[in-house]
Amino acid sequence: MAQIFHLVGAAEWRAACEVGRYAPESLASDGFVHFSYRHQVAGTANNLYGDRQDLIVIEVDPALLGEPVVDEDLYGMGEVFPHVYGAIPTSAAVAEHSLSRTAGGELTFG
Repeated sequence: MAQIFHLVGAAEWRAACEVGRYAPESLASDGFVHFSYRHQVAGTANNLYGDRQDLIVIEVDPALLGEPVVDEDLYGMGEVFPHVYGAIPTSAAVAEHSLSRTAGGELTFG
């Protein structure tokens, strides 16, 4: 399975790393953790977090999760996104990436 990516505030991720487990608000409110595939990261960042300056991108190896990755189109967008229905062990993160901005202010990734 392909690597999956999660957008998170840097301070929030650092706090999760201290305890070894990441359980964002979406896990309690939606029942799962939202992820993107590589080609979806920039679009997700711009659509949901365009005004945030503190975001980082966590790259996760699904084989290290202990929970299955479920591809779903929950919002009828015509595109599936990966979701994980459980907390994320921070040890499943294999890389941390930054986002860049174009001269026009759009977030880019990769």
